[in-house]
Amino acid sequence: MTGAAGSGAGDLIEVFKALGNPARLQIMQWLKDPEAHFGEYEPIADRRSVGVCVTHIQAKSGLAQSTVSSYMSTLERAGLVHPTRVGKWTHYRRDDQRLAQVAQAIDTTI
Repeated sequence: MTGAAGSGAGDLIEVFKALGNPARLQIMQWLKDPEAHFGEYEPIADRRSVGVCVTHIQAKSGLAQSTVSSYMSTLERAGLVHPTRVGKWTHYRRDDQRLAQVAQAIDTTI
């Protein structure tokens, strides 16, 4: 990916690859409304501003910690999420601005 501002065909391919995995797509759907999907977990920080703790994503998904870390790295490389460190914990939130750029690129490319 050439960065968050990129919207070329290569960027779209990376986004499609990242979202082509059902578990990563599900995580992105959960992150769209973190309060609704992670309400049962005690927040470490404000979910709206810094996102959801990776341990909560791991717990909800039932996937191994290493798998979730790999999936979140893939989503980050595609520019779809932003990580934020809060103490020893990494939180992730969707990059809705980037997602809007991707939607616009799809509309003009396809």
